[in-house]
Amino acid sequence: MTNAALIALIPLLPLAGFVVLGLFGRKYFRSFSGIIGTSFVLVSTVLALWVALTFRTHSLIILKSDWLPFSPHLSIDLSAIIDPLSVMMIAVVCFISLMVHIFSLGYMKGEERFATYYAYLGLFTFSMLGLVLSGNLLETYIFWELVGCSSFLLIGYYYERPTAVAAAKKAFIVTRFADLGFLIGILILSFQAKTLDFASLVGHLLDPRFQHAGFLGISTISWGLFLIFIGGAGKSAMFPLHIWLPDAMEGPTPVSALIHAATMVVAGVYLVARLYDLYVWDPGVLHIILYVGVVSALLAAIIACTQSDIKRVLAYSTMSQIGFMMFALGAYGYAPSLFHLFTHAFFKALLFLCAGAIIHQVHSNDLKSMGGLRRTMPLTHVCFLVACLAISGIPPFSGFFSKEDILQATYRANKPVYFTGLFTSGLTAFYMFRLYFSIFWNKPAEGHRHKLPLVESIPLVILALGAAFAGLIPLPRWMDPYNYPEGANGIGTMAIPPVTLALVGIGLAAYLYRKESDRPAKMAAAFRGGYTFAYHKFYIDEVYSFVTKKIIFNLIGRPAAWIDRNIVDGLMNGLATGTVWISMRIKGVQSGKVQDYALYFFAGIAGLAVLFIYIYS
Repeated sequence: MTNAALIALIPLLPLAGFVVLGLFGRKYFRSFSGIIGTSFVLVSTVLALWVALTFRTHSLIILKSDWLPFSPHLSIDLSAIIDPLSVMMIAVVCFISLMVHIFSLGYMKGEERFATYYAYLGLFTFSMLGLVLSGNLLETYIFWELVGCSSFLLIGYYYERPTAVAAAKKAFIVTRFADLGFLIGILILSFQAKTLDFASLVGHLLDPRFQHAGFLGISTISWGLFLIFIGGAGKSAMFPLHIWLPDAMEGPTPVSALIHAATMVVAGVYLVARLYDLYVWDPGVLHIILYVGVVSALLAAIIACTQSDIKRVLAYSTMSQIGFMMFALGAYGYAPSLFHLFTHAFFKALLFLCAGAIIHQVHSNDLKSMGGLRRTMPLTHVCFLVACLAISGIPPFSGFFSKEDILQATYRANKPVYFTGLFTSGLTAFYMFRLYFSIFWNKPAEGHRHKLPLVESIPLVILALGAAFAGLIPLPRWMDPYNYPEGANGIGTMAIPPVTLALVGIGLAAYLYRKESDRPAKMAAAFRGGYTFAYHKFYIDEVYSFVTKKIIFNLIGRPAAWIDRNIVDGLMNGLATGTVWISMRIKGVQSGKVQDYALYFFAGIAGLAVLFIYIYS
């Protein structure tokens, strides 16, 4: 079998799992659905890791074939692109998906729709793999929407819960608005470049003919790149399109691990990275990415410090970490951004899977129901601690190396953003160890030791090893085609401020939450206004609700409904009523009586005769 065929199998195997389980799982394979779905993803993971280990650093387009020829100059082809970016992404997606599949064997055991759950996981994995392998913008958009559809199905998996249905609809609708921008951006760029293929798109668009002003003094390529970034910002839950992400926690917890670590949320970062040659050409759009990323990182970190739902804290943590990746891209830190995406996949998947084990133990998401679990859940405790150290940027854990590279790149590009990122990294350590101490310390240890099933323990241990040591992989040197001196995996004096701030954040969290006391309440009271503002997520959801219900519905929706009901429907109803009235008046002409028809015939002849005499007299 050729290399191209093996690579094609990587996304097709999860798709086969979706088809088999979706059609036959509930009837024929109900008790084996998890094993079947996991087996398909296991083979894909082996193939993806083989590709990653044997790949040489050059781009390779495979499986290119004609699909939709429109003209001699424009044809949409089916193609896959293999380069360092896509190779890294398929390895991450397959590996994290495999860990989620294995963990779910125990976590979702006994669910009535067990086969459906694994079918949806297969579709989600296929969609993301197709997205990162796509060789042109239209393919990317197709899989982009499939990722949105898959997330909708999994977030709303517990469809009997109104909150899950509302969360699925919210995620779908918010990202649809962003995807409209993505689609318009694709149309703009493809119209100018006369191609959709990534391989030739960049060369065409960097032609000086396309760098003139297009609209409002801004070039056409800038508008296209900005609109495509809007699509990425929606998928990656960047401010102000982030409101769907916390509510998406209504889905099963392993699904949250997949969404946050390897699929939907990182798709926006991948999209910007895929078109990075164009974004580097346009500093204006790159600055927008920079500032949206840093605002998102800071805003989410502040909100995470106040939330009491374990999954919501982790959701805002994801938003903050994706913000780091985005502002790294805006600061010309291509390799550091993707390095952080790589390390983040390990510790964020680990955090969510640990959260799932904790929620199963205490039957609640609320931190107030937790505490003292370090002795009853020793393995989960150690794994969660490793993940917290990694995301906080404590050496030698993986997050330290990738976050250090991001801060170094940002320091060279934009000092204010660097100091904001530095402060945010300190907040990250505080809210993560607030979570850690609230769950595993805070209260006296009680209850019997809880032993995780082997299928849940194995993924936690493997991901903990990744969270601890993945930073030692020299990924930036392998991925960076721009030769920026990020100093990957280097430890120097630049590491002192972020590590110091992280230790201060950990120390403050220990002071406030290691033991049960009134200190957190006193601190919240001391910053009452700011705390309340952050606790209510800066009232951004309320602003959206006001705009949609009071402005869009009242000022646009109601008038549109009145016009539709009274003018459009009224016109159609009037035409129908008039037609009936006329038909009632003339239906006597078709009486069926021969004498009536003879009378009409002779009357017509008489009329024609009178007309003829009048004309020629």
